[in-house]
Amino acid sequence: MTAQVDRTAGTAGTAEAAGVAGAAEAAGAGRAARAPGTVRRRVLVGAAALLMLTGGATIAHGAADGTDGAPAPDGGGHAAHSTGTGASTGTGAGEAGPVGGASRSGGFYMRADGVFSPPGSFVPSDALTYDTALVPAAARIEITQYADRTSHRVGTRLRGLVPNRAYGMHVHTSPCAADPASAGPHYQHRASATADPVNEVWLDFRTDRNGNGEAEARHEWGFRDGGARSVIVHDAQGGAGKRVACFTVPFSS
Repeated sequence: MTAQVDRTAGTAGTAEAAGVAGAAEAAGAGRAARAPGTVRRRVLVGAAALLMLTGGATIAHGAADGTDGAPAPDGGGHAAHSTGTGASTGTGAGEAGPVGGASRSGGFYMRADGVFSPPGSFVPSDALTYDTALVPAAARIEITQYADRTSHRVGTRLRGLVPNRAYGMHVHTSPCAADPASAGPHYQHRASATADPVNEVWLDFRTDRNGNGEAEARHEWGFRDGGARSVIVHDAQGGAGKRVACFTVPFSS
């Protein structure tokens, strides 16, 4: 009798275990059936977030000596106003943010990049184009600033503009807005009634056959605190010209 009771209990336990296993399997199957939808929802949310981050301007921060992975400025320099042509390196489909910080050598390095879009675009941008024939939407701009004990350099790289064309560019005193005049006048080291590349930061450039261009200006003086807030792209080189684009830049004093 004892053996018979034990066998009966074992059989019942086996049946109960099988029932639990079946329920677990059914629950697992239900979760698996729901999983694709969950994955799809997560993918869609991730894609939407990525889309919202596309465009505009960004800034990253780091040391001037490149210890955080940011490129350190080269050791070369130019005259007070120097320009050149060449392919812009850009920063890829997304934008790296401004880079700024003090280096162990006592210098300061900043980089800001942006993608041009017309004022009032769905995705706000600190890089505005007022003339899409000369500065197309989705054209890119990069501004760098480097200062140490003896010099101050501001450089620019652009891509996606009109090929083989001359443009003017200067540092201005106020941020960009829908009205091109909102950026204010040229930044000047000393107040002057005349415009020249010695007292101002001129970044005139000429694009190559791919619509890319670059320039650098070098001075012995730096910006006053809060005095330089943007760069304006002009349709002609020199001290004036129509304002065709603007980029708000976090210049440092």
